[in-house]
Amino acid sequence: MSWWGKVVGGTFGFLMGGPLYAILGAALGNYFDDGIDGMRLDDSLGPGNTERVQSVFFTAAFSIMGYVAKSDGRVTRDEIAMAEQVMERMRLSKNQRQVAINLFNQGKQADFPLQQVLQQFKKEVGRRRTLVQMFLEIVSATALADGSLHSTEQRILENLAQQLGYSQAQFNELLSRITGQAHFADQESVADKLQAAYELLGVSAEADLAEIKKAYRRQMNQHHPDKLVAKGLPEEMIEIATQKTQDIKTAYELIRSQRES
Repeated sequence: MSWWGKVVGGTFGFLMGGPLYAILGAALGNYFDDGIDGMRLDDSLGPGNTERVQSVFFTAAFSIMGYVAKSDGRVTRDEIAMAEQVMERMRLSKNQRQVAINLFNQGKQADFPLQQVLQQFKKEVGRRRTLVQMFLEIVSATALADGSLHSTEQRILENLAQQLGYSQAQFNELLSRITGQAHFADQESVADKLQAAYELLGVSAEADLAEIKKAYRRQMNQHHPDKLVAKGLPEEMIEIATQKTQDIKTAYELIRSQRES
């Protein structure tokens, strides 16, 4: 059963506390006739439980997406469209979509407790490095949705990455790969698409094929949908991971074909 199944079953266990559960509880609103207080605590949802981590990821992702989008003073239509695109790929039900929108809107509020949310997210996710990477990729893609990265957005993203254990160099590499993926889908000329393919894989155009193949395998392993879900990626987000692996594979095949021609 997914984390949402626990919610629907009324046994999610909001008594676990912390800012993330307060935020999710508020986002659920009047979803239950008896309210959040009427839900039953599921004792199996202890720290590290997959369904608990899924709920943490979903809540933190959409609320911090809202926070980052609003950080430069206004939320652009492109940023809203990016959030909606994530929801669309997740094939959320009407109720799930409304909860995601509520979380996004909570993140836009002036009193959003970013530092406390990050601390709990880090604690709940633990050593799941690939899950943290996926989180940063989703949030960063929102900031880049309007085609530019405002200085305030960049500072916030750098702070997020640092608190989640990324060095400046590691974050810069991740941001370059995200930018490469966005460009890879948009480019029409072979030359521009090829350059974006290198960025997506995180390698230079001067790298030899063995190095490129190593980067490709590493990226495929880090974004493997089944592995991510097993670590706590919400099952609803599996399509996002699947699209990433498809882009990574297509980028690698393009580079290899150009090298071998």
